[in-house]
Amino acid sequence: MGKKDEDGVNDRMCIVTREKGEADDLIRFVAGPDGSVVPDLKRQLPGRGCWVKAERAIVDKAVAKKLFGRALKAEAKAAPDLGAEVDRLIAAQLGGMMNMARKAGQFITGSSKVDQAVRALAALAVFHSTDAAADGVRKIDQARKAASFLTDDETEIPSFKLFSESELEGLLGSNAFIHAAALAGQAGEGVVKRAIMLEKYRGDGQMMAKGGAGQTNQ
Repeated sequence: MGKKDEDGVNDRMCIVTREKGEADDLIRFVAGPDGSVVPDLKRQLPGRGCWVKAERAIVDKAVAKKLFGRALKAEAKAAPDLGAEVDRLIAAQLGGMMNMARKAGQFITGSSKVDQAVRALAALAVFHSTDAAADGVRKIDQARKAASFLTDDETEIPSFKLFSESELEGLLGSNAFIHAAALAGQAGEGVVKRAIMLEKYRGDGQMMAKGGAGQTNQ
């Protein structure tokens, strides 16, 4: 049974586009005690909430048009960098999920291990730092292509390039990686779910392309 917002409705409608959507496609915001607009990614904070499509451009538009106060029926003020703050929060959640999955044996690093997991059809998705060497990425792309021929629909597993090596060090510390893969399991699935959310939020829109995130193979 879904949790009912204090505004008395279960329908979730973006305050910018006026489109209804599923919770995973929207971000909930509430007014904090100091009157600031607070992102509620876990949808657990008390009080009246409003919803914005989970895309950076839409959040920025809500800030620019000052739509939060009207939607929250409060003297709520959104910080100019609210869109960037949401990005940081989603990234932090993704980093936390990566660490959790690593402890559960569902997130591996290192090009050789990733290549083997992909070819064995054990990987749900692969990850590269944005400054990874092209040759290393290409070899894993070749493994993704080879593995796709072993599946019923010949679909390649997704490939993500979301952070630089230095950004990964900030998120993961000594667990930072150049190449990694999420493996089957609840924690591994959580990593992929958050990665998809972050990529969609940033508007990259290439996660399901044959070349994976951030690039397109011909």
